[in-house]
Amino acid sequence: MGGTGAGRMDPERIRRAVTELLLAIGENPARAGLARTPQRVAEAYGEFFHGLAEDPLDLLADAIPLGSDGPGEAVVVRDITFRSICEHHLLPFLGVAHIAYLPDAKVVGLGALPKVVDVLASRPQIQERLTEEIADAIHRGLGARGVLVVLDAVHGCVTTRGSRQEQSSTLTVASRGELSEPARRAEIISLLARPGS
Repeated sequence: MGGTGAGRMDPERIRRAVTELLLAIGENPARAGLARTPQRVAEAYGEFFHGLAEDPLDLLADAIPLGSDGPGEAVVVRDITFRSICEHHLLPFLGVAHIAYLPDAKVVGLGALPKVVDVLASRPQIQERLTEEIADAIHRGLGARGVLVVLDAVHGCVTTRGSRQEQSSTLTVASRGELSEPARRAEIISLLARPGS
């Protein structure tokens, strides 16, 4: 579940690669508008891919005991915004994550869940795997009885190239434990819907 990279990020190598890419498309990397582009891209990649060096389970380590006689009811966090980079074309996809889990003996501060999403999204990704990885991290990290993750995202590779479907979004779902059961899953999905939607 930890970082998946082969090593530390190398900004100088990124700068050289971007310079070569600009040359390859017939541009002049020394012209005024492009002179700092290799540096800017290296800095952006540092943000886009910081999750390669981080383990999302570390973000769940400070879980809080429920302290009640029985397992807890559902915890649902809607509309967690995220951005990721599609590993097929290195173009961004942007969306929202909805997370629900059924605590067993512990819960986590609500701010930890967006951080888990960010770490896992900040790697070269595909949406389907990202959805599964978020569900796995919460299931393992909290020992949750059930987990449901729904991602809704717009992909740059769909909106800006090929058929250019500008209004299209992609919905993916991953469930674990008790929330894999159709009735329980339907109950939680109904909580995700906005009134009047």
